[in-house]
Amino acid sequence: MKLSKERVRNLAQALVGQLEAKGHLEVAGGRDGVVQALDDAITEELSIEDRLNTEVRSLMKQYDSEIERGGADYQKMFTLIKSKLVRERGLIL
Repeated sequence: MKLSKERVRNLAQALVGQLEAKGHLEVAGGRDGVVQALDDAITEELSIEDRLNTEVRSLMKQYDSEIERGGADYQKMFTLIKSKLVRERGLIL
């Protein structure tokens, strides 16, 4: 994830504050639950690319020997596999 947990938390708090200030959100009870739900949603969305990168690295292990021999470019293959998975799954990164 490209943002720290603290930064995501601050972002969630700021968004809830702005939505409340503009009258787009009215929180009955404490704000903490709404902030936490938004924090969780943002974290989940940001972790999609991290999980995808891990999966691509795992898939590429089968090409280790070819990459080591110079028969394939690691970065190019990584990008191609990642792009294919993004298209197949309809992901937005």
